[in-house]
Amino acid sequence: MSADRYTQAMRAPLLGALAGKLGAPRPPALARHGDQSVVERHGAVLGAAPGGRLDDPLRETVAALGVEAEAALTQSGRVGALLFDATGISHSEQLIELHSFFSPALGALARNGRVIVLGTPPEDTDSVAAHIAQRALEGFARSLGKELGKHATTVQLLYVAAGAEQAMSSTLRFLLSPASAFVSGQRILLREPALPPKSPSPRTALVTGSARGIGAAIASVLARDGVDVVGLDIPGSGQALELDITAPDAPEAILERFPDGLDVLVHNAGVTVDRTLARMKPERWRKVIEINLSAEERINDALLAAGALRPGGRIVCTSSIAGIAGNAGQSNYAASKAGVIGMVEALAPVLADKHQATINALAPGFIETDMTAAMPFAIREAGRRMNSLLQGGLPVDVAEAVAWLAAPDSGALNGNIVRVCGQSLLGA
Repeated sequence: MSADRYTQAMRAPLLGALAGKLGAPRPPALARHGDQSVVERHGAVLGAAPGGRLDDPLRETVAALGVEAEAALTQSGRVGALLFDATGISHSEQLIELHSFFSPALGALARNGRVIVLGTPPEDTDSVAAHIAQRALEGFARSLGKELGKHATTVQLLYVAAGAEQAMSSTLRFLLSPASAFVSGQRILLREPALPPKSPSPRTALVTGSARGIGAAIASVLARDGVDVVGLDIPGSGQALELDITAPDAPEAILERFPDGLDVLVHNAGVTVDRTLARMKPERWRKVIEINLSAEERINDALLAAGALRPGGRIVCTSSIAGIAGNAGQSNYAASKAGVIGMVEALAPVLADKHQATINALAPGFIETDMTAAMPFAIREAGRRMNSLLQGGLPVDVAEAVAWLAAPDSGALNGNIVRVCGQSLLGA
């Protein structure tokens, strides 16, 4: 994997100071899992617009997570997180409440801080004016994320539907922690879970494409969190289940491997075979669609038909920002990854209603892997810098997000497409 030498150089004291004077981008150092949490160190400040419905459950959840929270800034200096309940905003004129809370507080926010705006899903509001006001929160959160990225601070918008007020724990735990270092500018939706949280022991997961890179990181992080992980990859990879997922009998082989069912299925296997469409041979098109999308559909169909995904089960898919923004020379890849998003959207209500399970997807941006290391230098550097955090992510960043979506208490998350991209400018 190619080192990001530019980032290393810009963090050196002398070069970094010179770069600052010249206006060159200076990627901030990101705190990740295992590093000290600035939220735990400095605490949080919680605010609310008048008439909000999340103030009490938000304070209860934050307290249960062990985070010290205040109702206003103190004279003690830094604060680790700012959380604002905007559910009471029902008219555009009330959006001034965002300015009133955040503008005086941002100067006290520590590096690697966290900002979370909480609202009501616009489609759930009871008036045109409220829909407009709640939709405005997205532009606010994304813009603030771009302002604060240079400080390694992330900003999220969390829409909490009625009935999900007591199901915020897993999401706030992730978003307030260093594990969410490369996730920013996201719109996340919580709805009432189909089942209360439960944690069968041991929980079993299947991770496809687990031999290297992001897949290996996912398997490692899930195992760290106590999940019994079975990795799946092509024959010769040395994983626990050697299987070509495009083989006609692949779904049956997976069912045989898990006679008692499984709790977590992570669709991570994927390939790129790039060419402009005019020069792309049909076999290149078919290979990418087959591995990245069609095989996942067949596996899902088989597992659900057999009842092999246990109640409270989690399916987590790896899409890509290419599936959102498109990419020249990757029409096959972008189509497959957009199809993954469609699969999540179509299956989410089915899984909730008939299987008491969830399905979500992650859309990674530029992640430092062997694949991105092989890119031409100019494209690689552009990919690294074209996000609010001014750097590429790491495989562990995707893995931590998978662990969040796969957690037993993440039942309120269903049908979400979350970008792990440092708030990439592409498709924003």
